[in-house]
Amino acid sequence: MSEAANIPAKADGGQSAVVDIAIRLAFVGLLAYWSLILIGPFIVIGLWGVILAVALYPTFLWLKRLLGGRGRLAATVLTVSLLIIVFGPASLLATALIDNLQQLADRISAGTLRVPPPAARIQGWPVIGENLFQFWSLASTNFAEALEHAEPHLRPAARFLLSAAASAGFGVLQLIASVIIAGFLFVPAERLAAGVRAFVKRVVGQQGDHFVGLAGSTIRNVARGIIGVSLLQSLLIGLGLLAAGFPAAGLVTMGALILGILQIGPGILTVPTIIWAWLTLDSGYALLFTAFMVPVTILDNFLKPIVLAHGLATPMLIIFIGVLGGTLAHGLIGLFVGPIVLAVGYELLVLWVTGGRGRSSSEQM
Repeated sequence: MSEAANIPAKADGGQSAVVDIAIRLAFVGLLAYWSLILIGPFIVIGLWGVILAVALYPTFLWLKRLLGGRGRLAATVLTVSLLIIVFGPASLLATALIDNLQQLADRISAGTLRVPPPAARIQGWPVIGENLFQFWSLASTNFAEALEHAEPHLRPAARFLLSAAASAGFGVLQLIASVIIAGFLFVPAERLAAGVRAFVKRVVGQQGDHFVGLAGSTIRNVARGIIGVSLLQSLLIGLGLLAAGFPAAGLVTMGALILGILQIGPGILTVPTIIWAWLTLDSGYALLFTAFMVPVTILDNFLKPIVLAHGLATPMLIIFIGVLGGTLAHGLIGLFVGPIVLAVGYELLVLWVTGGRGRSSSEQM
């Protein structure tokens, strides 16, 4: 009788334990979901801070050795330098654009804006020559009437430019905040990296160190591919504009650098300069300028995949697909997250296929 009496008691105890576990899991899930909502607006900025810290950590170590091992001073110097590099050009560009737009608006409202008459050769251009010549002639004699005729076509372009400007401005603000966060991560970086390695080891085993190192290398390669290629591209654009005598060569060069880093691309700045060349320069010089600017404008599409995969055992195709897919799926932050996810996934697949032996050293080369 005593054993029979204990059976319901045990059943009740088991049900109570299940209910307790369900309540605890529900509470933990609710807490995790609530925490995610609270930190959601800061996830992208925080990820950018981590990415910048990983990408610039070798520079921090070099600066730390240069300053006699004073890590906090090195972090401060590096952070301030980055803020000057990011905020300085961005503020100068914004100020110059605002001044130019204000001057243009003042000249239009005062009626003092003058457009030179078009060259006669424009009328002979195929397809667009006649219409362009007529519109330009009207603008040179009555700019206000020409503006009224062009207004329906200018509205979509204006909305696009405003949207692009807003995105670029918000991206710069995110980048500034991320630089500040990265500055606080430089000094405790080794302790944080050890914690990440320990966590990854608990998830994937002894290969955790390899995957953490792979993620760090991928971040550095992507950073070099973005910043390095953008610097080279903007420098070539500036040289071409100076050679052609473009009046705002410095402003366009600075804008191309910022747009390249923000992954918007310099095309929205270089295409108007090509149009300017055909409208103001001789046909031979305009053709030469176009032949130089078009390859330079699309240079990043070819250089970035090469730089991104340099020094990594992961095939370039995997990194390239990760960059494109990550950017399409998650925007600018996906440019870094995409190749990391695909690289780690590829390495896990290789480990599974080879039974945990990994690739040979010859394959890794």
